[in-house]
Amino acid sequence: MRRQARQAVCESEAMPTISYARRVRNQADAAPSAPALTVVDDRTLSWRELVDESEVVARRLVAAGAAVGDLVTIAEPNSVEFVTALIACWMIGATPQPVSSKLPAREIREIVDLADPAVTIGVDATIELGRARLEAVDHVVGVELPDDVVSPSWKAPTSGGSTGRPKLILAGSGSTMEDDAVPGFCLPGGTMVMPGPLYHNGPLVWAVQQLLHAGHLVLLQRFDAAATLGAIERHAASSIYVVPTMMQRIWRLPDHVRAGHDVSSLRMVWHLAAPCPAWLKEEWISWLGPEKIFELYAGTEAQAATIITGSEWLEHRGSVGKPFAGEMKIVRDDGSDADPGEQGEVFMRPPDPDTPTYAYVGAESTRLDGGWESLGDMGWMDTDGYLYLGDRKKDMILSGGANIYPAEVEAAIDRHPRVVSCAVIGVDDDDLGQRIHAIVHADGEVTDDDLRVHLSEELVRYKIPRTFEFVDEPVRDDAGKVRRSALAADRSVPEP
Repeated sequence: MRRQARQAVCESEAMPTISYARRVRNQADAAPSAPALTVVDDRTLSWRELVDESEVVARRLVAAGAAVGDLVTIAEPNSVEFVTALIACWMIGATPQPVSSKLPAREIREIVDLADPAVTIGVDATIELGRARLEAVDHVVGVELPDDVVSPSWKAPTSGGSTGRPKLILAGSGSTMEDDAVPGFCLPGGTMVMPGPLYHNGPLVWAVQQLLHAGHLVLLQRFDAAATLGAIERHAASSIYVVPTMMQRIWRLPDHVRAGHDVSSLRMVWHLAAPCPAWLKEEWISWLGPEKIFELYAGTEAQAATIITGSEWLEHRGSVGKPFAGEMKIVRDDGSDADPGEQGEVFMRPPDPDTPTYAYVGAESTRLDGGWESLGDMGWMDTDGYLYLGDRKKDMILSGGANIYPAEVEAAIDRHPRVVSCAVIGVDDDDLGQRIHAIVHADGEVTDDDLRVHLSEELVRYKIPRTFEFVDEPVRDDAGKVRRSALAADRSVPEP
């Protein structure tokens, strides 16, 4: 049943010309000694080494019981082991299902129970899962691999959303591509620096594109601002993937550190995954040039997407671009279409509503008639069709009858020169219904009064947090994500 369910996702997809597995093998045949993967502070693998090591993992997966259509849970950090496990899944027609290697036991059990994988890789040995583990397989003599095979879904990332309840998002396309496809997010044969965690969808998609187009993927084990610039310089990177949290930490580096690295090789700087404060984007555009800055807005579900260049953004400040794949529209609470300039909920529709771009396991989508779906984001469109995002609908704070969007307040707090990261949540209040509470990670001494003075120049008074909390660790993860509902549930904030 497990395999048939995975297979059904892609029944209607026309078969492109080459599988991912064949693609990487062809690249190893064409340039066996060229660098394919570098893990910073670890090692570099040539294309031949990457394919050979992936085939060893693929044989171990087969010996452990994995087959075409099965899910394989990968709980490795950014590493050679993660990438070889990914490719190994495609080599046997399985679907890689990446998760954070730092998940607590309860969460990993919930995800594994939901995914029902044939094999797990990298999960803490002390956590009992009742599934085969790759680590238990060390004898693969005589195990044969298929000459060519396609995974029904090429990925199945996990999303906990703001609720923390896990769901899987199976890709609606298999591990196949047009042999002469032109990459959209990287340069063919170029070098991409990837500082983001591969268990998140964005970093995974960008890294895979680079690998499938004969490029060199330079992977940081964890994000570090100075190390990221060092990797760009050392490997003459042509592209990089970042999120606003990373952009801010790089920008907060001392001027001599940032200017001390040669990043002139960059041609594409992609940022996504979270709203980027306008001031921060302007700084990056001034630093690197508008022609190098690209922003994408989409969900893991991939029904539709927007792209905007830095040059376009300067003419449509604050926009995330116009749809280039699929359709988008803004919908009022009553289900009617909003007018240009009117805020509502963002709905998306794929180019062919009858061909799914994803399948959920463990959740249901929010749909309207005609194949329109929502990911819960709020926004508006201008008369030229450019989309401007507000915030997540479920993250909105209702305080004293006013709607307050955390992203706007967070962007203002982030402008303070000592702030590294922050998150804004609503906490229960007998008088206001909810009041605004800010959780702040700062670099150096910052007080409540410092932030209130700063915010008085940025925000109308009712949007300024009533209470502040200072923490010693980053509020957002390396992918720029934050679970506001979990932060709220963990706190009992006293009255100001």
